[in-house]
Amino acid sequence: MSAQEDRVKAMKFQHPEFIPVGVGILPAAWKLHREKLDEILARHPALFGEVKIGERDYDKVSGLYATGRHVDPWGYTWENIAEGMDSYPAVHNVPTRADVHKLKAPEVHDGMPHGFMYMRLFYLRGFEELMLDFAEEPPELQMLIDIVLGYNVTELEYKIEQQGPGEKFMYFGDDLGMQHALPMGPYKWRKYLKPCYRKLYQRCHEVGWWVYMHTDGHCWEIIPDLKECGVDVINPQFRANGLDNLVLTCKGSICVSLDLDRQMMPFVGPAELDAHIRECVSRLGTPEGGLWISAEVGPDVPLENVEAICAALEKYRAYFR
Repeated sequence: MSAQEDRVKAMKFQHPEFIPVGVGILPAAWKLHREKLDEILARHPALFGEVKIGERDYDKVSGLYATGRHVDPWGYTWENIAEGMDSYPAVHNVPTRADVHKLKAPEVHDGMPHGFMYMRLFYLRGFEELMLDFAEEPPELQMLIDIVLGYNVTELEYKIEQQGPGEKFMYFGDDLGMQHALPMGPYKWRKYLKPCYRKLYQRCHEVGWWVYMHTDGHCWEIIPDLKECGVDVINPQFRANGLDNLVLTCKGSICVSLDLDRQMMPFVGPAELDAHIRECVSRLGTPEGGLWISAEVGPDVPLENVEAICAALEKYRAYFR
C-alpha cells in the first residue's frame, strides 16, 4: 500500500497498513546540523526513502525564512531577524477602521498561503486592533472579513480551474488559537469566521477534494465546527490542546494529523520522546485509522532527539502490530 493510500484509508477509517507519519525540518536546523541530519534520515528509509548525504543545499533559505523585510501583495510588511526561522508581520497597513474602507484585495494570484483567512485579518489590522474589532463589532469587521474571503474564493476557483476536479487533498493553514484559548472566543469565531471556512471547504467538496487543515494553538473546542465546515483531516498541536481534549473531540469522529509536542522536544531525552509518541498512538490511534502524526524539528532539538523521534515514528506507525 502506498503512502497516499494509507493517508486516504486513515482519513476514511478504512484500516491503513501504516499510520501516515512525517518529519519536517526547519531551514535553520539544516543550516546548523547539515550532513548529520541527512545521516539520521538515511537510517530510516521506511520514513524518508533513499537519502543521498551531502547533495542537499544546507544553506538554501527562501521566502519568509530569509532575513530582511518584504512587502506582501496585500501591502503589509514581513520581517525576519533569524535566518531559517519564520518571519513575522512587522508593519500593518490597515491600522484604522477608516483604512478598511480603502482596502482593495490584490489583483495578483497569491494563492492561499499559511494564514489565508483569520491570520490575514490581523496581518492587515494588527492583532490588538483586530481584537478590539471583535469585541466592539463595528461594521468594518464584517467589511474586512468579506474582502479577505472574497479574494480567497477567487483564488480557490482559480486553483480548481488550474488543477481540475477529482480526488486530491487541498491543504489549508490558519492558526486559529493561542496557547490556552481562542483569541476571540468560540461564540464570535462561530459568528464571524465559521461561515468563511464553510464556504471555502464546501466548495472543495463540491469538486471532490478532501480538506486538510493545519491550525496551531488552542482549537479543540471548535474542531466539531471545523468538521461541519468540511475539514476531513485536522492538524492540531499536542501541547496547546491536550491529548485528553483531542481524544474527546476527535477520536472516531475526524482524522487527526497530530503535531507532536514541539515544546518538549529540546528539553527531554530519547526515552521521554518514545513514550510521548507511544502514548499519542495508543490514545488517538485505532486499527481502523483516524490518525496521522507529524513532528517539526527546529535548531534547538538535539540530534539524539531527532534520531529518537524518527525511530519511534518508525516503530509505532504499525500501530503495535
